[in-house]
Amino acid sequence: MTLPSRSEIQRARRLTYVLSQRFRYTYDGPVRDLDHRLVVVPPRRHGDQHRRRHSITISAAGARTTHRRDAAGNSVLRARVPHVHDHIEFEVEAVVERAGPVTDVLLPASALTDPRLLGATRLTTADPAIRHLAATMDGKDRLAVAERFCDYVHDAITYEFGVTSVTTTAAEALAAGRGVCQDSAHLMIALCRAVGLPARYVSGHLLGEGGTHAWVEAVVADPAGARAVAFDPCNARRAGRDYVTVATGRDYTDVAPTSGSYFGTARGTLTATKRVAVTLI
Repeated sequence: MTLPSRSEIQRARRLTYVLSQRFRYTYDGPVRDLDHRLVVVPPRRHGDQHRRRHSITISAAGARTTHRRDAAGNSVLRARVPHVHDHIEFEVEAVVERAGPVTDVLLPASALTDPRLLGATRLTTADPAIRHLAATMDGKDRLAVAERFCDYVHDAITYEFGVTSVTTTAAEALAAGRGVCQDSAHLMIALCRAVGLPARYVSGHLLGEGGTHAWVEAVVADPAGARAVAFDPCNARRAGRDYVTVATGRDYTDVAPTSGSYFGTARGTLTATKRVAVTLI
């Protein structure tokens, strides 16, 4: 299916996204006591983004599931399966609507001093190099500072798949000068927090891309309190209506789409597929 162009998406009065994902874990032997965590369902509301409905289907018999919202309001599913013979599949379907041209998210003024958005994590700790860079680009106009950080990160990290992992820190990515969207997001967050600019990691989808995407929301003052402005440092631009937010957190660890554990000596292999269809009005 051919997706509408970015300009068509930006001009549309209303958008409907239909998200379909499948995660298949294949094991070379039986495993037991599988405990799996999925953060794959878009929030009920995120700015002008509204989830109409969703479902998650698990192929294994005897799966026990729990649903909850975490501290950031993300939808988290936990699945516990006593025994998996050789594979398990998780199928996700979600329908999301968006109306209006604005993608910023209004937040209470307390977000400007939220320690979760200002404190360093293992993946976003600023080393001396990051602190120096942040100081040289700092300024009173916080939105302009975020713009500079976004542009800098795009130039500093060349996109290259397979050279980093989910444990790569912002400092390591900067030193290597290579990485993926996750690394770019971590570096921009480290720069923001180094100068006291609240920022959060965003996990979601960029239309036209095959996998999950990551970007950043910088939190700035607003007459209504505060607002989160989305930046995509991997692509050096604001994140607009061709992005679908799934979850926000301090870093990747908070919002990893799929993770878990099991008992057994078998090795597991993940195969993931995704399709996003868009209807314009």
